[in-house]
Amino acid sequence: MAISNRAQRLHEELFPDHRSTLEQTDPELIELFDNFAFDEVIEHGQLDLKTRTMLVLASLIGSNAVAEFEVMAGGALNVGVTPIELKEIVYQAVAYVGMGRAFELLDVTNGVLAERGVALPLPGQSTTTRETRFEKGLEAQKAIFGSAIDRMYEQAPTDEQHIQRFLSANCFGDFYTRGGLDLQQRELVTLSILIALGGAEPQIKGHIQGNLNVGNDRARLVGVITALLPWVGYPRTLTALKCLDEVVPHGKGDGHE
Repeated sequence: MAISNRAQRLHEELFPDHRSTLEQTDPELIELFDNFAFDEVIEHGQLDLKTRTMLVLASLIGSNAVAEFEVMAGGALNVGVTPIELKEIVYQAVAYVGMGRAFELLDVTNGVLAERGVALPLPGQSTTTRETRFEKGLEAQKAIFGSAIDRMYEQAPTDEQHIQRFLSANCFGDFYTRGGLDLQQRELVTLSILIALGGAEPQIKGHIQGNLNVGNDRARLVGVITALLPWVGYPRTLTALKCLDEVVPHGKGDGHE
């Protein structure tokens, strides 16, 4: 097999001593994929391996790729992702894919951690209470999206106001305020989930703007979309790029204005 040296090195770093059964059954596909995902794609963007792996994990959640998530979760721990960071990626996904999809992934995550001898439950990361979650969540929303949150409340019909409050208290108050990942990381994780999920273009655009607002510039976001390409495919990659270009055209938001 003509797998490049760089692809072999990166694969070994992520998955030491692991040999895929596909090497035996589908060697041509493995050659094509490994050279693309672990060599060619790596040339573009400035994401470090740990961050790249975290975002691939997030995209696998969005794709509901449970078997590949399990393999990549082990790889993530091998390249410096902590158990808390791994668990927080899954927790962050609950608000975006629902518990129906997250449950199995959480079970897989716990299994991977148990195999590594990690004691569960992990130290708690919640920073809010039932009394403070709305206030702190609204604060986090506005830190990411600014005055757009006030407009969302103003424009929502009366019979939908409870959903806006759920967004503030639950999505942001319960999850975004947690420890383990900072706001920049959570916005990248969320964007990666949404790109893989499909059919969420308004939310992709919103979180592209949110990423820009917390310091993840266009160049970094192009790097994220590029890193996800081998895992989510071209249609969702091209959709994400279209959303990016509509929110922040080339030459804007990347320090080159």
